[in-house]
Amino acid sequence: MSARPDEAELLQIAVLAARAAAEELLARFGREPSGVRAKSTPTDPVSAADLAAEDAIRQVLARARPDDRILGEEGGSTGGSRSDAEGEVLQWVVDPLDGTVNFLYGIPQFGVSVACEDTDGALAGVVLDPVRGECFAATRAGGPTLDGRPIEGSRTDDLGRALVATGFAYEPAVRAAQAEAVARVLPRARDIRRAGAAALDLCACACGRVDAYYERGVRPWDVAAGQLICRRAGLTVRHLAAMPARDDLPLGLPAGILVAPAALADELEALVA
Repeated sequence: MSARPDEAELLQIAVLAARAAAEELLARFGREPSGVRAKSTPTDPVSAADLAAEDAIRQVLARARPDDRILGEEGGSTGGSRSDAEGEVLQWVVDPLDGTVNFLYGIPQFGVSVACEDTDGALAGVVLDPVRGECFAATRAGGPTLDGRPIEGSRTDDLGRALVATGFAYEPAVRAAQAEAVARVLPRARDIRRAGAAALDLCACACGRVDAYYERGVRPWDVAAGQLICRRAGLTVRHLAAMPARDDLPLGLPAGILVAPAALADELEALVA
C-alpha cells in the first residue's frame, strides 16, 4: 500500500494541475471555437478546449499520483489501481472548464476545479480563474485562501440585504421550475446574480463577493473543490434533495447545493427547496 501524502502536498498537486489546464484554456480563449458538440442537450456543449484542459490535468496527476482514481467531466472515471496506507483509493474530481458556454461566447467568467477526496469528502481543493489569475484553495484542516491570503464568507443575517447567486439546468422544463424559485427569492433578497460558472460562484460566496448561492443540477466535478472552500470559509453547505416528477414537471428536479451564512440557510432553503 502507498502512503498518503499530507493535505498540503495534495493541494500543491491540485494547483499544478489547475494551472496546466488554465494554460490550455487561455491559449484558446477568444479564438474561433473548435470541436464543439452537444452533450446532454443542445444547450450543453463540450469543446476542444474542455478536452485539452482535462488531458493536461490528467497528465499532471498521472505523474504525481499514478495510482489514484480520476473522475473528470469529460473523461469519466479512470485509474485507482492501488490503495493508500489507510486502505482506500484517493480520487481526484476535476472540471477542466467550468463555464463552457461563457468560454465559447468570449465571456471571461470560467474556471478550473480540481479536488482530491477520500471516502469522507474533499481533502484538498483548488478553483482557478484563468482570466483574473485568481487561485482559491483550501484543505480539510486548513483555512481557505485567495492567492495565499485568508478569506471568509459573508456573515449577513438578513436575506433582504443578501446578494444571492444561482444557476440553471439545461432542460427547458427544469429551467421553468427554477424560474419559479427565482421568482420567490428575488422579492426577498437584495438581488440575484447568474454568472454561469458554479465553481466560481462558490468561490465568490467563500470570499464574500456574494452572500449566498444555490443551484440544482450541479455535478460532483462542479462543486467538489468549491464546497470545501466554502465550508472552510465558515459557510453552511447543504445539499438540496431531488424532487420527484409531477404533472407539471415530468422530469422532476435534480438534486442541488445551497451555500449561505448559517443565519440565512433555513430561510433561503425554504424558498428554493
